[in-house]
This record gives sequence, structure tokens and C-alpha cells, in this order.
Amino acid sequence: MKIKKPSNKNSSYKRLFACMKPYKAKLIIAIIVILLSTIAYALAPLLMGNATDALAKLLVGGEQNGEFIKFLIMMGCAYGLNALLSYIGTSLIVSVAESTIFDLRKRVDYKLSKLPLNYYDTNSYGDILSRVTNDVDTVSNSLQQSIYQILNTIFTIVIIFAIMLNISGVLTLVGLAVVPFALYAASKIAKKSQQKFNAQQGGTGKLNGLVEEYYSGHNVVTVFGREETVIDNFELTNEELYNSSKEGQFLAGTLTPIMQNMTNLGYALVSIIGALMAIFAGLSVGMIQSFTLYLRQFSQPLTQVMQIANTIQATGSAASRIFEFLDEKEEVPDVENPQFPEVLKGEVDFDHIRFGYLPHQTLITDLDITIGAGEKTAIVGPTGAGKTTLVNLIMRFYDVRKGGIKIDGVDIRDMERSRLREIFGMVLQDTWLYNGTIRENIRYGKLDATDEEVEEAAKKARADAFIRTLPGGYDFVLHEGASNIAQGQRQLLTIARAMLNNPPIMILDEATSSVDTRTEVMIQEAMNEMMKGKTSFIIAHRLSTIKDAENILYMQDGDILEVGNHEELMAKDGLYAKLYNSQFSDNQ
Repeated sequence: MKIKKPSNKNSSYKRLFACMKPYKAKLIIAIIVILLSTIAYALAPLLMGNATDALAKLLVGGEQNGEFIKFLIMMGCAYGLNALLSYIGTSLIVSVAESTIFDLRKRVDYKLSKLPLNYYDTNSYGDILSRVTNDVDTVSNSLQQSIYQILNTIFTIVIIFAIMLNISGVLTLVGLAVVPFALYAASKIAKKSQQKFNAQQGGTGKLNGLVEEYYSGHNVVTVFGREETVIDNFELTNEELYNSSKEGQFLAGTLTPIMQNMTNLGYALVSIIGALMAIFAGLSVGMIQSFTLYLRQFSQPLTQVMQIANTIQATGSAASRIFEFLDEKEEVPDVENPQFPEVLKGEVDFDHIRFGYLPHQTLITDLDITIGAGEKTAIVGPTGAGKTTLVNLIMRFYDVRKGGIKIDGVDIRDMERSRLREIFGMVLQDTWLYNGTIRENIRYGKLDATDEEVEEAAKKARADAFIRTLPGGYDFVLHEGASNIAQGQRQLLTIARAMLNNPPIMILDEATSSVDTRTEVMIQEAMNEMMKGKTSFIIAHRLSTIKDAENILYMQDGDILEVGNHEELMAKDGLYAKLYNSQFSDNQ
């Protein structure tokens, strides 16, 4: 798996908020509503102080009762308006956040379809899954929780600071003297916790990769008795994730008590100085009360910021992983003026192609051969010879370095990928069927096919008989991975799916290697039916299944060393003959 340096967090934050640009108008309205809500909330303590002073004057007979009641009503209205505007502001922020995440998920899904096959070959599926699910969810939760709190914090600090200065500059200086020290300590702790949260996000992806890997290979793990090794690896990775999460959460958790203790020290100083000013400077008791409430309101948002600091930091890590994924190099774009064969026959021409998966590696040095339309071509050879690579090149999952591949005279690089791949039907050794009915899985080859066409394809694929024995027949629901039917039956369904699509070129990659001999005969009959009149490429391990092929290509180390039909190659008594005779001898 590739190890990448995390992206710059500040850049990730900027890009994340840039994603909100389509919803700028709604966000501006939300900001205005939150500002008005904060003003209403900030006025309440001042009104309470005025009410206290009015009550004091009332008690000594210097004021009428109406003044006290007026301030109480105004204070109640301020709190009520704050509650209403907070609700509206929260609703708007949630709407903006969810719309942004909706767009981000669409971008991630689009990116998945545009990445080259090489990306999936060189990255853990678990880590990819973690980026497109866990990381997106982390950002989603943070946007909903953090934006409102951050805006509210900024407005609260600015407005309350102005009101505190208006009440008493001396008390403001005394009450906020400890804030710089608290913020300095908090910034140091936040910096250390950020590193732990980065490790936490990376550890989550690694753990998901292990789970996916071991789950998909559970049978192999059990057969070789490697359960303890698997458990040890899991526990080691889990321990690393636990440590990074625990340390990050602990460091982030210390921020709140630091701010609270600093704030309490400020309260004590304000109480002492305020009492002296009430005695010697004539500051009213109500204003001291208001100032104390304002000091609490001032410190409260700072404490909230410290509380959500871990969320903000986790968001930075998650966002950087998402944007790192979105920045991955995509497939080479289709040409501006794509071409397509006027008459699709199925002739494939390999014109002196050269290819390697890595820049320093050359797997195919000079492949030059033409496959006629309608011909059946078998590709054989030892493991690592380049058989599957050849198929990947035909489908343009990778581009050749030199030379070209043409279909009916048109270079595949001059075609749209979507139209190119419509030409092909594939049946692979590893069957892919999804959780749904058999009818839906077969129809995947042609989404607008009728029920009659689906059933006709199943009959041609020799699958109709076993389908009708299942409960519900074609409406029988397959489990994930079609684990509730046999391997041979899964293979027949994939053949039916390919036959329904009815493409001019077929590719069969080791389609019968994992089934018994009797099932292989059925599958072979179905494939022969499917390949009638079509250009076919068959990657085969059992050479007895490709004896009737017009062309047999023996590949080794990326090059075609022998070409001919079965009789010609056997008469040559070369590499193919040795391979065939070794299989025949093994079967004796």
C-alpha cells in the first residue's frame, strides 16, 4: 500500500469551506441571524443589571415598580428572541452543511469511477473505504456541530468585550488578564493532540483494511490455522489506534478544565476589585452583577472552542485525506473528437505494443499480432506471463507505452472508454454478483432487458434449470457475494449476464478453473454457445478446454513465443506441447 504524506491542514480547511460556495447566500443569512441572536443574548445580562439596580432603588423608595417590571419584560424578550433566532440559525447551518456533504459525497463517488485501475491495485480497499465513508462522516458531523459554535463564539466575544469595556475598563483588564495564558497553554496542547488525531485517522483506515482483508480470506486463514496471527496483527493495529485515540482525546480533554480554572481565577479577581470599586468609585451593584455574567459569557465560548477543538482537528485530518483522494491522478481524458468503427466486426490488432505497470519495469516488449473477427483466441502460459495484462490493455484499463491496439481499424485511445467497453463482455474466475434477485443480477448486463430476454439468456447459459429449482425461481434473492448458491451456479449466472449483453467481443479469464469437471462441462457448453460468431479471448489454465481455438498464443515474460492452433503447436513440439503434455501426464 502506498504511504502518503498528509496534506496541509490549513489548505484542507480552505478547500472545505470553498465547497460551501454554492450555498453562500443561505450561509450569509445564517450568519446575520446568528449575529442578531448573539446580540439578543448579550443584552440580557445588561437588562438584568438594570433590573437589579431598579429593584435596589425600589427597596429604598427611590423608584416606581414599573421600571423594575419593564427591565424584566425586556430581559425575557431578549432571551425569547435569542431562542427563536438560534433555532433558525441552527436550521440554516445544518442545511448548508448537509448540502455541502451531499455534494462532497457525489464528488467522491464520481472520483471512484474516474480513477485508473492502478490506484485500486496499489491501495488497500479498507483505506479507500475509510476515506469515502468514515472520513466523510467525520467532516459531516463536524460541520453541523462546529460552524454554529464558531460563529457564535466570534460574535459573542466581540460584542461582550465591547459591553464589558463600556461598563468598566478596569474590570475588563482584570477579568481577562488570565485569558492570554490560558490560550497559550491551549494552543500548545492542541498542537500535540493534532498529531494524535492524524494518527487516529490513519489508524482507522489501516484497521479497516485489515478487517476487509481477513474477512474476505477467512477460509484461507482458517485452513492454514493462522487465526492467532490474524488476532495478533489485529490487536497490534487496534492497540496503536487505541493509544493514538486515547492520547488525542486526553490532550483535547484537558483544554476545558484549563479554561475553567483560569476563568474562576478571573471571577475571584473581579469580585475583589468590583467590591472596592462599588465602595470607592460608585459602581452600582447591578453593573457588577452584569459584568460577572458577561465574564462568564465571555469565557464560555472560549471553553466551547476548546471542547470542540478535538472535533475540529479530526475534521482537518479527515478533510485532508478526502482531498488527497480527490487529487489523485485520474485516467487520461477521452479525446475531444472520439472515433468508433463504422461496422463493428471484432477484429483486434496489436501493433508492436510495449507496456509495463511501473516506469522501470517492462512486461510486454514487442507484441505484434492481428486477431481476425469472429476468431476464438486462447492465451496460455505460466503465471506472470502477461495473460491478464493483455486483457487489461484491450479494455483500456491501462494504456500502452508504445504502439497501439486497434479494433476494426480504430485505435482504442481514439474511442470513448464507455463506448469501447460496451464492445466487450467478460466472464471472470472471481464471480461478482450483488445482493438482489437472480433476475436483477442477470439484467445487470442490459438494464432495459425484458423478463423474457433475461430468461432466454439464462436458458442459453444452461442456468434456467437450476434457477427454477430455487425458492422463488428468478426472484430468489442472492446474499452478498451470492454465498447461498454454488460456485458453478454463480459462474452460470455471470455467463447469462454476459449473453444478455450480447457484445461482439468476449473475454473469459479462467472462467472454469474453480469448478469440478461435471460443472466445467456445463459451463463450457454455455460458453461455446455464447462465443458463436464472436471474437473471443480465453485465458485458460486447463488446456483441454481450448483445443478447438483458431488461435493459441503461448505467452512467457510478456511476449508471445508461439502462435498456432492446437495441432500445429503440438506438431512443433515446443513450449505449448510441453505444457499440454505435462497436464495430460498429471491427469493419468
